[in-house]
Amino acid sequence: MKIAILALQGAFAEHEQMLRLLGVETTLIREHWEDVSGLIIPGGESTAMMRIMKDEGLFEPLRQAILDGLPVLGTCAGLIMLDRNHLNVMDITARRNAYGRQLGSFNTEADFEGIGRVPMTFIRAPYIEKAGPEVEILARIDGKSVAARQRNMLVTAFHPELTNDTRIHKLFLSMVARQNTCSEVAQLHV
Repeated sequence: MKIAILALQGAFAEHEQMLRLLGVETTLIREHWEDVSGLIIPGGESTAMMRIMKDEGLFEPLRQAILDGLPVLGTCAGLIMLDRNHLNVMDITARRNAYGRQLGSFNTEADFEGIGRVPMTFIRAPYIEKAGPEVEILARIDGKSVAARQRNMLVTAFHPELTNDTRIHKLFLSMVARQNTCSEVAQLHV
């Protein structure tokens, strides 16, 4: 299993460290990729990352790979980039900078569906303002949706890579493993 991490801008190094801690091979992508089992779109500045993706010709290939089933974890700006107004692959609408500027950053703990209480670090974080019927909300803070899953996509408004808790990355890796198993079974029946 090899996980690609979009390394255009933002917190990609922290995701790479978390995956290495879990013994997972990673590759940083800036232009193209091949032979990867999953993708992480990290936090950072979503407008800058979208512009760079378009300039480097990554927008359509990434979008199509996700639509074709490539498992993806989007954190903070990654959540924004997957929404209806950006890559338009996940049936959510994000509210950018919903918790204010850098000074509004905070740490908390909250319940995460299927995992339990997890530490959450919010930095200029969004939240999910609207979610379609196929979207499963996994965590809320003060009534606001801050984590969700839809098919092969998992998003968090917070930064799980900035804590020592590996459970959200493990959840993503289980999605990747399940997707790869389904793909192998499908290939056997072709």
